[in-house]
Amino acid sequence: MTRLLMIDDDEKLTCLVCRYLTPHGFEVEAIHDGETGLDAARRGTHELVILDLMLPGLDGLEVCRRLRTFSRIPILMLTARGEETDRIVGLEMGADDYLPKPFNARELLARIRAILRRAETHTLEAMDDRLTVGPLRVDSASRTVTLNDVEVVLTTGEFELLHALAEAAGRVLSRNQLMEKLYGSADSAYDRSIDVHISRIRKKIEEDPRQPRLLKTVRGVGYQLARVESP
Repeated sequence: MTRLLMIDDDEKLTCLVCRYLTPHGFEVEAIHDGETGLDAARRGTHELVILDLMLPGLDGLEVCRRLRTFSRIPILMLTARGEETDRIVGLEMGADDYLPKPFNARELLARIRAILRRAETHTLEAMDDRLTVGPLRVDSASRTVTLNDVEVVLTTGEFELLHALAEAAGRVLSRNQLMEKLYGSADSAYDRSIDVHISRIRKKIEEDPRQPRLLKTVRGVGYQLARVESP
């Protein structure tokens, strides 16, 4: 059984989710407040967190922010439908994906499976699992990124996006291509999440994120990881 942690104060919803996911091979631990949920996450016994934004006491955004200070566990954030600002902030805090409420149980299952596939830490079958682009090294086996030999801490989604760009270094990838690689779909619902991930990555790898040297925007086309010489 794959262990999931669901932090949501709606006890009826968490019960329904547990009942639906169990036959699909998931064991769900349900917590109904942010503080207790954060403590449960610290145990490190789960493979994914389903996190609601609207929580009593410590809200979902703060839980996400604190969780990212000690864990890279994938986070699927649940948001109220139409609250785009909250979704964007959630991604900026380090969530890997979001799902608006109310949601279809089959879509929840599909999102969980997609996130877990992206988070697998197996070594690629390719002969060389290290991609070097200028001062950046992207290691798919250890799922680590270094910049000038200093590790850069990325979320699962950020790593997958940077890895895709590193594989195509020097070429421009469209948003649709990046959404296909990250989510297995070019659904426009993911479009904004690509931009948010790009923004977060730039803050971590660029000397001046407003004038990026490495991760460039090609207007009207997409994004490119440029081949630049190491300093």
